Amino acid sequence: MLFFNPAITLATMEFDHAFNSSYLVAFTMGLLSSMHCVGMCGSIIGTLTLSLSAEVRNDKKRLLPFVFNYNAGRVTSYTLAGLLLGFVQAALVMSMDETTGYRVLQILSAIVMASAGLYLAGWFPRFAYIEKIGLHFWRLIEPFGRRLIPVKTYSQAYLFGMVWGWLPCSLVYTALALASTAGGVGQSALTMLFFGLGTIPAVMGIGFMTGILTKLSGLQRFRQVIGLLMIALALLAVIPDLNPMRWQHTQEVAK
Repeated sequence: MLFFNPAITLATMEFDHAFNSSYLVAFTMGLLSSMHCVGMCGSIIGTLTLSLSAEVRNDKKRLLPFVFNYNAGRVTSYTLAGLLLGFVQAALVMSMDETTGYRVLQILSAIVMASAGLYLAGWFPRFAYIEKIGLHFWRLIEPFGRRLIPVKTYSQAYLFGMVWGWLPCSLVYTALALASTAGGVGQSALTMLFFGLGTIPAVMGIGFMTGILTKLSGLQRFRQVIGLLMIALALLAVIPDLNPMRWQHTQEVAK
């Protein structure tokens, strides 16, 4: 039987590279951020859709590939951001003891995730200020996106999606905080890929899900439940021994 010892110190906490639950957590974070995605990305999807010809807009079979390419480009940028962060993470960890380095990143990641949970619940609106981190970079690349409008081809839609993926977003930054604990460059990129995939249902289904999500986002109790779930994910990230998947993995290794 496994026990969690709250007295474990940074120096004695072992970082298990063979086990990584960040992919599942990142995908779940993407799903939980649906209300935020609809609010932030819904207007973008609407603007891009209106830039298409009337023939495409009125034919769902022709419209769907454009929406898919928008989102494929967006998720590609998330994955690229995770890849770049992975190199930064590796450099930071190399500058200190590996176990301690990853543990510090876990704690910082959990703080950001918990703050995002409080933000989604409506208890910490100032967390949105984190989006200022990427404003300078966004101002540099946003003009490239404008040059792609009106969108006429699938490749244009994909490229615009890549630009869109760098739009400052507090939930994306939260996912990047989780990706910083993934354990390597490839793992960091995959964590962001799974986060992006988690956002797909809400953004791809923007037409028929907007009404439902808008109604739910107006329910304070529902927002609080989503926020608490995000805080629970933060606890799983900072205290891996609470994760049942880790117990199973550890038991299999012991055999």
